[in-house]
Order: sequence, then structure tokens, then C-alpha cells
Amino acid sequence: MQFLKTLFWALLVGVMVAFALNNMTMVPLKLWGTLYADVNLPLLLLVTFLAGFLPTFVALHLTRWRLRQRIAATDRTLADLHRADAVPVVAAEAVPTTNMGATL
Repeated sequence: MQFLKTLFWALLVGVMVAFALNNMTMVPLKLWGTLYADVNLPLLLLVTFLAGFLPTFVALHLTRWRLRQRIAATDRTLADLHRADAVPVVAAEAVPTTNMGATL
């Protein structure tokens, strides 16, 4: 299974490199006003992909982190409740008092 996973990623990287080499053209990018920047097409595609992927990736990891924290807090609370239930409540026993001065 690991071999198929590695093969898939190798093929994907190979296709991306072939695309980048075959489309190495300069694209004019209008920044603002009359200012233009000439950017390679593969670099432009990589930047736009990362601009969409990174915020989603960070949001996913923050959500997973918050959920892990909530689960850990819930586990700690449950452990405290189980510990409190496991400790038996010992009622104070009545100690018999003896009358030292009385003789029978």
C-alpha cells in the first residue's frame, strides 16, 4: 500500500514538473495603475494555489486543536467524577463512651 501511495505522489510531481516546463511563459500581471509585473505561469499558479490552500489548512488545524483541547478537558472532568465516585464515603462511627467513675 505504501508503494502505491509513493507511486501516486511521484506521478503527480512528474506531471506538475512536465506542466511547468512546457508552460514556462511570462504572463503580464497588472498590479495597480500602470504597474505591471511579468511572472512565470507555473509560479503564478503555485502562488494562487497556496493563497487558497493555506488559510483552509490553518483553519482545519486550529479547529482540530480546539476539539482536542475540549476532548482532553472532558476526559479530565470524567476522570475526576469517576475518582470522586470511587472513593467510599465513610460515616463517622459512634464511639461508645464509658463511665470511668462508675463501678458496678
